Formats: sequence, C-alpha cells, structure tokens
Amino acid sequence: MSVTVQEILQELKTFAPPELACSWDNVGLLVDAGRPVDKVLTALDITAEVVQEAAAAGCQLVVSHHPVIFHPMAQITAEDVPAMLLQKGISGICMHTNLDATAGGVNDTLADLLGISREDRRNFAENCGRIGTVTPTTTEAIARFCAEKLHSGVKYVDSGKSVTRLAEVSGGGGGYLQDAIDEGADCLVTGEAAHHIALLARQKGVGLVVAGHWGTEQGIADVLAARLQAAFPQLEVRHAAADTDPYTYLNV
Repeated sequence: MSVTVQEILQELKTFAPPELACSWDNVGLLVDAGRPVDKVLTALDITAEVVQEAAAAGCQLVVSHHPVIFHPMAQITAEDVPAMLLQKGISGICMHTNLDATAGGVNDTLADLLGISREDRRNFAENCGRIGTVTPTTTEAIARFCAEKLHSGVKYVDSGKSVTRLAEVSGGGGGYLQDAIDEGADCLVTGEAAHHIALLARQKGVGLVVAGHWGTEQGIADVLAARLQAAFPQLEVRHAAADTDPYTYLNV
C-alpha cells in the first residue's frame, strides 16, 4: 500500500529536525512530483545516474543527504537533475546539516564506525562533529582502517603520538581542526581538508586523517533506508547502487 511523500517527510523530520540545519542550508522536500510512494531509493547525492536507477526501478521518491537544489537557480534545463526528477515523476527529499547534527545521523554513524566511545562522546563543531575516547591507537592505523572500510582515497598527517581521544567531522570538516584541538583531540578524521589545515596539524602535533567526502558520509544512505523500511514496512526501500564516489583513485 502506498504512502504519501508528506508522511515520509514527517518521519524524516522526526529523525532529523529541520531546526538543526544551518541557516545557509536547504533541506526538506525540495522536489515534489505529487505522487504516492511505494518504492524509495536512498543516496548521498541525487545524480543523473541515481535518477535513472530510480526511474528504471519504478521508484517515486529519492531521499538523499546532499541537497539536490542548493544554490538559487536562475534557470533550469531538461538536463538539470531537479528537472529530470520531475520528468520521471520522482520526488526528492534532502536532509543535510540537520542529518549531520542529529542523534544517530551522519556523524554518529561515522563515530560508531571509528569506535568512538558512546560513554563520553560529545558534540562539537556546531553539533556536526563528535569527539570521545578510543582504544589507544595511532594516526596511521586509523588511516589504514578508513581506507579499508570507507573505500575512498585516504591521506593523513601523522603526529607520531598515541591517539586516545579522537574527533571526527564528516564531509568538508577540515576547518574544525582547531576546534578539535581545543577539545583535546589527539587526531581528527574528516572528509576534506585544505593544505593549510595539514600544516596546522603538523605544527600542533596532532593527527589528521582525510578520508574523502563521499567515504565519510555515504554510510548514512543505509541508515536512512533502514529507518524508512522500519517505519513503513509496506515500502520497498534500498540504497541506490548508482550512489558512488565521483572520484577515481590511482594505485601506484
């Protein structure tokens, strides 16, 4: 039996309240095709390939982390993804920084994977990061773990010191390195970091693991799929196979 897009939107708002989103963000029902839903894809990004997969599978909704409409659009063409969604009769719901910040969202998912203790885990970085204790390890070991588990390109700055307090900010969180240092972190895991952030890590003697924007966030699509399937057992929900890292990595 079908459900409405608004019913699904309300469930997602309960999970990741829109008021948690940053003021500059664009979250919620961004493309409304006006159709009842019985099949859903989840994804980190709504790309043309994800729309094609959704259409081929007969889905009426795609739920993503990154907004399919972010900056104001002066014009729209048939090749733009929002237009593709409407042409196929597919709605798009996007939960971005509210899903970063919420309990059980993007950053708790990454923190769990990294083994950050729930006993003393705290929010930082505008509630979009997590910090807490880990079993003593090294920056290199964390980097190797990320390379194995996140399946994206990984680079790191090694402090040469033991890591017992680990911070993480998924996606483009390198700018929060100083915040992590101020919170007493021995190492920060994030998706992207500028060159000067790597220099700061070296200067301050803290570890930095840059594990890819896609790699540090793509796990949330599985979390979304599981939550929607539990809330609406009548739906068919799955993580889009076309939701892949846009980068290709060289192994030399």
